[in-house]
Amino acid sequence: MATSLSLLMMLSGLIASQASATEGFESLPGERSCLFRYGPVSADPYINVAYPDAAVKYWGAAFSIPKGAKMHLEGEFPYSRYMSLISYDEGGRPVQSLPDYAIKPLEGSDNPYRVGNSRDNEQRSYYVKVRDAKPSEDYTGALVRDGFESDVIHAPSYANGQQVLIYRIYAQDQNTGETAGSPLPTPVVTLADGKELRGQDACDALNAKQMLRANFSALGIPVAQYIELADQPDKPLGFPATNPAKWHIQLDRKSLLGIFTGDIDPNSRRSEGGFYPNLDNNYIRTVVNRKLGPVFVLRAKAPTTPKTFNGDKTMGTGDLRYWSVCSNKGFANTRVNDCLYDEHIPVDQNGYFTVVVSRESDRPRNAFPECGIGWIPMADDGDGVFDEDASIVQIRHMLAKPEFRQAIQNIYQDKDIPSVMGEYFPKTFYTTTSKFELFFPCSNN
Repeated sequence: MATSLSLLMMLSGLIASQASATEGFESLPGERSCLFRYGPVSADPYINVAYPDAAVKYWGAAFSIPKGAKMHLEGEFPYSRYMSLISYDEGGRPVQSLPDYAIKPLEGSDNPYRVGNSRDNEQRSYYVKVRDAKPSEDYTGALVRDGFESDVIHAPSYANGQQVLIYRIYAQDQNTGETAGSPLPTPVVTLADGKELRGQDACDALNAKQMLRANFSALGIPVAQYIELADQPDKPLGFPATNPAKWHIQLDRKSLLGIFTGDIDPNSRRSEGGFYPNLDNNYIRTVVNRKLGPVFVLRAKAPTTPKTFNGDKTMGTGDLRYWSVCSNKGFANTRVNDCLYDEHIPVDQNGYFTVVVSRESDRPRNAFPECGIGWIPMADDGDGVFDEDASIVQIRHMLAKPEFRQAIQNIYQDKDIPSVMGEYFPKTFYTTTSKFELFFPCSNN
């Protein structure tokens, strides 16, 4: 009896210690699969890193195709504005994008991302081959390419044979869930002897549980380096922020740091300077700082895009596929505070938008859609590392029509941003809460 009592007490203690060890544990939110197990990356409460757009979900896969084997993905086009598969190297630099509209659908299925196609067709399957090789072309234009169709994504291996793909969904239709009404793509592996593996068996063959072998700098500038850049002596108040804002296109990492150093290479490859950037986007960004004023305002003409949030039945067209304005923390932290994207940005009768960026405590009472004003927050801790007043504001242009000459895609040097964008160039200023409330009467009044 004493032995049984002692054993019971030991078991009770073990259970109590296990409960104590797991107390407060909360699993990371979001759907994952045996292949796409990294993520989802997005705004809070998801994994928030590498400047995700708040209206996007990203899933990453790290794998190795066995020698002599072949791999493909089987999936269904989601109900969303955009989806893609993009491969990356160990530095988080994009290798190749296979955007939605270019993916060849299976026979009997339709691609809902092609202009004029039905978006609610139930037959929406695709099949994409994944190859361990470099692509034959290095396309970084982020323009719509009429007639381009493929069922192949190149994901060349790097350290110890690792390959990386990121699957993205932008702006899922309302009430379609995290994966926009379609499951994550399923891996299929055909071994050298012809045996076909699916699901978990395929993931095991791909060693899909391997750790991501990437540089931490792929997700953000090292903290010490960032502080050194931001804390330069004899610089003006709020450095490198200016009033009005100075905008920069995204080039390579050296040019990103050039926002602080002035060393920008206009001939560098596009879209390498960010953190796992999307090759179908081009970006402009600026550093803003509350020391110049607690309320940052930008105003410009709004590009046109398709409308999809409410489950529109047919894929429309526009100047761009998608655009957004985001508020982020600094280059070491790389968290997004929040974003507004095209369909959710108030636009006036002349086609212009006004967006306010401020702390919640400084938000003007008229900075609401009901008054025709968009608002996104600055974080209370600023850049999240060094300066509690600093933030990054970024604008994305996705898949521009070649004839839309004001797209960010057509800018090759910072000095040309205003002239190329014309009316679409964001004019900016800093002010205070009360002054904004006075100068921008509510449009509903």
